[in-house]
Amino acid sequence: MEVQETRVQTDRVLTIPNILSMARLVGVPLFLWLILRPEFGGPKSDGWALLVLALSGISDYLDGKLARRWNQISSLGRLLDPAADRLYILSTLVGLTWREILPLWLTAVLLARELVLLVMVGILRRHGYPPPQVNFLGKAATFNLMYAFPLLLLSDGSGWISSLAAVFGWAFAGWGTTLYWWAGVLYVVQVRRLVRADAVAE
Repeated sequence: MEVQETRVQTDRVLTIPNILSMARLVGVPLFLWLILRPEFGGPKSDGWALLVLALSGISDYLDGKLARRWNQISSLGRLLDPAADRLYILSTLVGLTWREILPLWLTAVLLARELVLLVMVGILRRHGYPPPQVNFLGKAATFNLMYAFPLLLLSDGSGWISSLAAVFGWAFAGWGTTLYWWAGVLYVVQVRRLVRADAVAE
């Protein structure tokens, strides 16, 4: 979760927030396996996949809140939290696209943003800067997508619940994709300012 720069960071590894983030990472392959079981002749396990995704969302909220409340903000935690977010988004994109719930163009749009951010991180490292911190806009985009994906998974069925899930799922997907790219553009602007400042300093 987003944290304030003025708070003291620790190098401790075994903190409750870090353990929650690690548990989220362990849940990524489990979630992907559950969502893809029908594609390999297994039974549909969407309910269990939704449960894993819901628990991931709860732990995502708790790890940041507890880190701030208990002064357990750590360097490791600042890496684990966004890594878990991106891996869940990536695994969900793979699963839903494979099952043809998500169109390929939307997956390409979201992955293109990740590619842009990866290039920006490479530029920052070349200039001696750490990866950009997660900002509020980026977290808002992630939350929208994390609402959209389970709803779209739920829409893969019949009946009024599936129809309603499709409406809200696509609404969240639209907002999430827009915010995701908006946050990406802000990262690009931030990187450009840092690189230009370095050029002036030289």
